[in-house]
Amino acid sequence: MAERDEITGLLTGEDGFDRCWWHGNLEDYQRYHDQEWGQPVDNDIRLFEKICLEGFQSGLSWLTILRKREGFRNAFAGFDFEKVARFTDEDVERCVADAAIVRHRGKIRSTINNAQRAIELREEFGTLAAYFWRFEPRPENRPQKLDLAVARTLGSTPESTALSKDLKKRGWSFVGPTTVYAFMQSMGMVNDHLDGCCCRAQVEAARAAFKRPV
Repeated sequence: MAERDEITGLLTGEDGFDRCWWHGNLEDYQRYHDQEWGQPVDNDIRLFEKICLEGFQSGLSWLTILRKREGFRNAFAGFDFEKVARFTDEDVERCVADAAIVRHRGKIRSTINNAQRAIELREEFGTLAAYFWRFEPRPENRPQKLDLAVARTLGSTPESTALSKDLKKRGWSFVGPTTVYAFMQSMGMVNDHLDGCCCRAQVEAARAAFKRPV
């Protein structure tokens, strides 16, 4: 089995390309790394899905969540927050009994609460995307070099702390700074593909072409 380079954090795949180490050359995880992670997102439903799934991931591996993602989508109406906001106690019990998801009652109730708060955000800012992208870090606040050692320092940042604090003030839950930073990584607000990763330049080009919502 291929091993990551302990300096760069890169892992060479069976196709000969170097990638961030964390996908472990697992087919579904590598596909997520190559096709989704870091790609800029402005679709409100997908943004709501991402921040909710990051909340469910807390204390677990992302691979566990990724492999249950379709189950989560089925359980939570495709993460249409208009629909989730109307979930009842019966829906909570249905989700708690659903082995296709992580059956954490507190996180299930949090998802319903956050759906209600998402509607409030949309009413204030027009879209969730317009709200979230306000917290994009300035280029000068980003690392000039991104290797394994630097990546390990990015569990949270001033920007993720600010977004977390603002969300909590607005009544959101399970949105701590580390959870929020993982969300920022996944939705393309930052490009944390490592230097030398075959996806870094492609994601950077996508971010450069992306029209920030206002």
